[in-house]
Amino acid sequence: MFSFCLVNRPDILIGTSVEISYVGKILGIPSINVNEDDAEAVPLYAKLGYPLASIILTPQACNNGRWENKTIKYAGYHELGYLHSNHFSPDRSIVEQYFSTPQRYFLIRFAKLNAHHDAGVKGINSDIAAKIIRLLEFHGKVFITSERELEPQFEKYRVAANPLFMHHAVYFAKMFIGDSQTMTAEAAVLGTASLRFSDFVGKIGYLEELEHKYGLTFGINTSEPKKLYRKIEEFLSTPNLEEEWQRRRQRMLSEKIDVGSFMTWFIENFPQSVEIMRRDSDFQWKFK
Repeated sequence: MFSFCLVNRPDILIGTSVEISYVGKILGIPSINVNEDDAEAVPLYAKLGYPLASIILTPQACNNGRWENKTIKYAGYHELGYLHSNHFSPDRSIVEQYFSTPQRYFLIRFAKLNAHHDAGVKGINSDIAAKIIRLLEFHGKVFITSERELEPQFEKYRVAANPLFMHHAVYFAKMFIGDSQTMTAEAAVLGTASLRFSDFVGKIGYLEELEHKYGLTFGINTSEPKKLYRKIEEFLSTPNLEEEWQRRRQRMLSEKIDVGSFMTWFIENFPQSVEIMRRDSDFQWKFK
């Protein structure tokens, strides 16, 4: 990255990246660190990436600890940068290229859990996955999308499709269950009932807000698998589940900005955009 920037001299470096802070500092290029995990949830990343960043751009629900003073916060989530209704239109025909959607279906997601902040973190193991599938199969088709290698007994459930179609599949799913933070948030902002089984429960601000303020997702610690099964059964017995979650989604959207449009403005008008947001954070509500 240093070599590329030395030759091409970009005006701004943007990303969820430790490297841009160092390269930017050395070459005198401003860096915008775009993250949505609380500093305490990703301590090594924060300690390495935040001190030299020019600006940190995060959701209001994110706590950046001692780096709050260099943070610009917006009313939204990363996922609303690409899944806001202004930008994403669910298309059933895309999903039907891979499986028939008139039949009710459920999506299960296995994350790899190999990032530095995932050390010691557990998710959905084989026994729990088998129990989840048994609960769901009485009510519809089950599909698995996985970053990690699947055990042979689960291969028949794997979705063998282009990952770019997955947001459409998530939208039309009856329920999403996973140990991935990002895909859980994606399901939530799309208005799909979602359950997250992870040791990160209670530790990530934007997911806590999606759960406790909007009721769009529910997090369950890996020490409580029986609670997970009960919640699945509760969802399965909830009448008009999809309609209720879409109502919750509309409430959430009414209280959030179009993050994609806001970020476009923020980057195109940097660094003036920083001063505008510091003077009047309500300026962001122009992007709805």
